[in-house]
Amino acid sequence: MSWTDHFPDLKRLPAPSLAMVEQAGRVVQLPAGAVVFGPGQPPQNYLLLIRGTVRVHQISENGREIVLYRVTAGESCAMTTACLIGDDVYQAEGVAETPIEAVVLPRDAFDEAISKSPEFRRFVFAALSSRMSNLFKLIEEVAFSRIDIRLAQRLLELSGDGDRVGMTHQQLASELGTAREVISRQLNEFQRRGLVATARGELKLVDRETLRRLANGH
Repeated sequence: MSWTDHFPDLKRLPAPSLAMVEQAGRVVQLPAGAVVFGPGQPPQNYLLLIRGTVRVHQISENGREIVLYRVTAGESCAMTTACLIGDDVYQAEGVAETPIEAVVLPRDAFDEAISKSPEFRRFVFAALSSRMSNLFKLIEEVAFSRIDIRLAQRLLELSGDGDRVGMTHQQLASELGTAREVISRQLNEFQRRGLVATARGELKLVDRETLRRLANGH
């Protein structure tokens, strides 16, 4: 089994292009908590994730953190792609939230593949375009959306199919790009309304239906 089997769009590349990236790609594993890249570093490889999650976040000069996006299985890292194409350094940090398995395609091989293979080029830019659209949406939400709506949306997203979110107020603030005090006030209001129950380092979603209506702006 080739590592490209984890990426259906890559698997559809013409045989010469597929062989090019298959031969150059190298599978690596990193533990949870490992720093994948950091601010000021130049990218050395194109990154494709086979399993696990990488959180990409940025910290402002005043110490406020915001989670820009997460890279999950089957995805590439948009910031790595943009830095490779633009010959730039990272402006954010990528950290493995879980143990990860990833494919690294060395910079020289990436440059060769993107210049010689229109199909690989389309694969790269399609993934980058999708992520950029999500980042513009994030900017719009931070600038214009109410914090109660954004918090309800994120709680539902983070809880998945369950009813618990194992995050502190500070971690939730980083998720939403705001101050911990703002999140604490809003969670206290949610608790007063019977929407959530709080415990140390964990939240329980008590009334998912009302949270869902709030997340939809109702």
